[in-house]
Amino acid sequence: MRRLRVRVRGQVQGVGFRPFLHGLAHRFALTGWVLNDGDGVLAELQGDGLERLLAMLTEEAPPLARIDAIETEDCPIRPDEAGFAILASRRGAVTTGVAPDAAVCPACLAELFDPMDRRYRYPFLNCAHCGPRFTITRALPYDRPQTAMAGFPLCPDCAAEYAAPADRRFHAQPTACPACGPRLSHSIEEVLAALRGGKIVAVKGLGGFHLACDAFDAAAVERLRARKQRNGKPFALMVANVASAERFVEVGAAERALLEGTARPVVLLRRRESPPLRSGGGLGRGQASPSPTLPDAIAPGLAWLGVMLPYTPIHHLLFHEAVGRPDGTTWLERPQDLALVMTSANPGGEPLAIGNDEARRRLDGIADLIVDHNRDILIRADDSVMRVVAGAPAFLRRGRGHVPVSIRLPRPGPPVLAVGGHLKATVCLTRGNEAFLSQHIGDLDNAATLEFLEESVAHLRRILAVEPVAVAHDLHPDFQGTRFAESLGLPTRPVQHHHAHIAAALAEHSVDGPALGLALDGFGLGSDGGSWGGEMLLVEGAGFTRLGHLAPLAQPGGDVAARQPWRMGAAALARMGRGAEIAERFAACGPADSVRRMIEAGVNAPPTSSCGRWFDAACGLLGVRAVAGFEGEAPMALESLVRCPTVLEGGWRIDGGVLDLTPLLENLLQINAQEGADRFHGTLSAALVDWAMPELAARGLDRIALSGGCLMNAVLAEGLSAGFAARGVAALLPRRAPVNDGGLSLGQAWVAMQSLLQEGPLRCASPSRPA
Repeated sequence: MRRLRVRVRGQVQGVGFRPFLHGLAHRFALTGWVLNDGDGVLAELQGDGLERLLAMLTEEAPPLARIDAIETEDCPIRPDEAGFAILASRRGAVTTGVAPDAAVCPACLAELFDPMDRRYRYPFLNCAHCGPRFTITRALPYDRPQTAMAGFPLCPDCAAEYAAPADRRFHAQPTACPACGPRLSHSIEEVLAALRGGKIVAVKGLGGFHLACDAFDAAAVERLRARKQRNGKPFALMVANVASAERFVEVGAAERALLEGTARPVVLLRRRESPPLRSGGGLGRGQASPSPTLPDAIAPGLAWLGVMLPYTPIHHLLFHEAVGRPDGTTWLERPQDLALVMTSANPGGEPLAIGNDEARRRLDGIADLIVDHNRDILIRADDSVMRVVAGAPAFLRRGRGHVPVSIRLPRPGPPVLAVGGHLKATVCLTRGNEAFLSQHIGDLDNAATLEFLEESVAHLRRILAVEPVAVAHDLHPDFQGTRFAESLGLPTRPVQHHHAHIAAALAEHSVDGPALGLALDGFGLGSDGGSWGGEMLLVEGAGFTRLGHLAPLAQPGGDVAARQPWRMGAAALARMGRGAEIAERFAACGPADSVRRMIEAGVNAPPTSSCGRWFDAACGLLGVRAVAGFEGEAPMALESLVRCPTVLEGGWRIDGGVLDLTPLLENLLQINAQEGADRFHGTLSAALVDWAMPELAARGLDRIALSGGCLMNAVLAEGLSAGFAARGVAALLPRRAPVNDGGLSLGQAWVAMQSLLQEGPLRCASPSRPA
């Protein structure tokens, strides 16, 4: 006979861990108790089956649980103890985490479509293994009074389930039923009829409202694009299941796992080039047509579609209604006709709407019908967006389903807040050796997004019960994030943009020592005041040394060149000594001769080492996109053309740490866009590997960190990963945080934490060469 006190740390509250442990205790005839507290789950267990129970804790943990540590200590035996009890939660300092929102589980789906079940077609059913978590939680410990469900007293039936340790809804805080829970403002029949009628419908989800329309109705898609002022930016598509998605896109095993996982992100998938059969489509009933055609307006000119599967009961009920309300769940595996555009309800680049009154105010003139309910969303969270890169999942945007799962840092340090960059902003708060990266906040160029930034900081501080001792921000003094950081009254730590990119990759891969990194990005202020973006950095602790960079290109018109790739094409011609060709080649694009004079005079044409601008130059020369409707559109279109990357021999020069791709761009003038896309991607990857290898060898390093927005391009990321692997070097790509500016706050936090541990200011070596 033995008695142990067991501490379980990690994501173990709100995931059914206490009833799970209760069940194990009964299975192995153990006595004792279990409770939630600020540190996670605490239990005392007594009996002969302790070792078997400890093994089962990790082997059979609930699906939403993440165990970071199990700590045990012997304690005095209680000979008269009988049974095993679940005790009330203890208050105190919080060091545990809250679970992210999770898609409806199979057991709940079975109830949802069982006409004999009391929750049949109830839009808010959930259990301990699924449903809202982060977006309805005010504070920890995670108990019903601390959630948006506090105002919904449980009916007798739900209360009995909630109190029964053997029940799937034991202490499931959001649990409810038609008798006691939230209600939808419109019937599912009304919502589907509106969609079938070509209407744009705003639907309240877990982290905010979506704007939805019939994906096969080209006029509705164009109307949504115009009302939302979305230009050519692609929309996400929601379909019933993988079988439905496979009519439009290619789905590999890794992509399928992402689509069907509990997080249910938007997954970027390659379009099928030529469906075997085509049909008109539309929101029909019954079994799906073989391969309906989607309008190009969903993702204009792109080879990739963002696809997601239903993750709330409301979503599932729309598909259930469209197929004719069959009993049971077998219909969930068959292809379905219904396909919906689902995009965030955020007009004009503002944060998505979450409140009912807010939605009616902000979506007026955009949505024809607003479908809300009376369960509050306490913190907004966009859908996560992911793709498979080099054989593993990678984030393009981290949000619902993944926030606020922590990222383990190489070592603990003082609590630090980091506020990210100007575009794709996130914030990060550290606690010990954990970094809590926020959901996607957005571009900090309007008051509403700045307010959301403040909300996100306040929410993280509240649910984690952490008060930072310093705040990290971008080096750029005019970024709104910098100004916000300076307003907090805390010591500030500026972190150079590309240093933060590399630090983020190193932090999540637990690299705590000298490391080489390539930051391939659009723009970041350099420590010399210049425009950086294609950097080779040696990172050591809280400091870095700039070892090299891409050759500078003029950026005629400054920032406007990022939206007008023809200007970067003109800059490339000038670099080749062919400036006289600019006016004729780009006559139809804009003030071409004025741009030539601007470049030649060095007026309003600052030099930049940005890798993103080299992409734009290639797009401009190849005629892929003269003018882009949104950031990154031209490089996305160029990536879409790639079929088989090729390497141009002699396509680059390396001189004193500067990588010059001018020979590659000269070659692009002689070939078409399809060949050019293959050659640009293949040659750029080979050139970057060739550039970095001598520096790796000189330092005896066998790994390199890769980060920056250009690595959202899967062809480039996979080319670099394979190229370095062939030379015996491991390429560390970000997996837990976005590779773009959405991961900056993680890197800033890690650099600032190291700076504080060193008890000195951030150190940044002076550049050895000009930008």
